Amino acid sequence: MYNAYVKRLLFLLVAAALSAWSADFRLGVIGTDTSHVPAFTKLLNEDASQPDHIAGARVVAAFKGGSADIEGSAGRVDRYAEEVRSMWGVEIVPDISTLLSKVDGVLLSSIDGRVHLAQARPVIAAHKLLFIDKPLAATLEDAREIARLAKEAGVAWFSSSSLRFGAIGASMKFPDVTGVSTWGPGPMEPHHYLDLSWYAVHPIEVLYTLMGPGCETVTRISGTDAEVVVGRWKDGRIGTVRAIRPYSDYGAVVYRAKEVVESHPKAAAATDYRPLVAEIVKFFQTGKPPVPNEETLEMFAFMDAAQRSKEQGGKVVALR
Repeated sequence: MYNAYVKRLLFLLVAAALSAWSADFRLGVIGTDTSHVPAFTKLLNEDASQPDHIAGARVVAAFKGGSADIEGSAGRVDRYAEEVRSMWGVEIVPDISTLLSKVDGVLLSSIDGRVHLAQARPVIAAHKLLFIDKPLAATLEDAREIARLAKEAGVAWFSSSSLRFGAIGASMKFPDVTGVSTWGPGPMEPHHYLDLSWYAVHPIEVLYTLMGPGCETVTRISGTDAEVVVGRWKDGRIGTVRAIRPYSDYGAVVYRAKEVVESHPKAAAATDYRPLVAEIVKFFQTGKPPVPNEETLEMFAFMDAAQRSKEQGGKVVALR
C-alpha cells in the first residue's frame, strides 16, 4: 500500500512538472500605445491551427501606460488595449506591480523611449526576462543604465527592430562585407533627444545587422528631406544611413570584395513581425538574447554621436 502511494505521488509530481514545462510562457505588456501590441499578441494568442501562430508564449496581461504629450501615444493607447482585451483575452491591469504578479516575462512596448528606464526598473527588480521594443531609450545614458541595472540583477534582456530578422537582414549578411549603405523612413519626435531613435533606428539596425559592431567615428549631414549619417569602423570600413523624411521604403546596398548587392524593392516590410516575435519567444524560453546587448548599446552610441555631430554642424565625432 505504501509503495503504491509513493509511486502515485511520484507520478503526480512528474505530471505536474511536465505540465508546467509545456505550458505557455506568460507574457505581460507594458504600454499599449503601439500597433506592435495587437500584432504581436495576435501571433501568440491566436488559435494554434492558424498558419502564422507562434507557439510557446502567450500574452496574458497588459498595463496601458501611454504618454499624454505624444499624440501618437495618447490617441491609440486605449484603442489597442481594448483590442487585445476583447479579441485575445488579455487582462488589462492598473499598474506594473500587478502585471508583474501575473507574468513570467515582459514586453516593454511603450513607444515613448523616455519612460523605458522607469518602466524597466520594477521589471528588473522582479527578475523578469525583458524584451524592450524600439527605441530602447531616449538617451544613451538611459540605455546604459537599463543595461547596468539588468547586469547587476542578472536579468536577461534584449531590444531589436523587426528589420534585423527580416528579408534584408536574413539574406544580405555576408562574411566579406567591405561597406554598407541603408535607407528608411526618418520621421522625428521632438521629445526625444536622440531624434534618430524614434524611427531611423530601423535602418540603423539594418546597418548594424550587416556591418556588425565596431564603429569609431560618425558624421551627420542634415538636409531638407533627409538626414545622412556616415560611420567609420575601426577596420576602415564605411557604413552610411539615409533617414528620409517623412517616410520611405527600406533598402540596403552591400559592398563585397568582388560584387555589389542591392536589396530587392519592397524587400524589407516593416510590418513583417513574425520573425522578430519568433526570436522573442526563443529568448523567453532560453534566456539567451539573439542580439548582444553590447551591440544594441553601440547602436545608441552611434545615434548619440550622430546627434552631437549634428549639433556641431556635421563635424566628425567619436562614439562615447
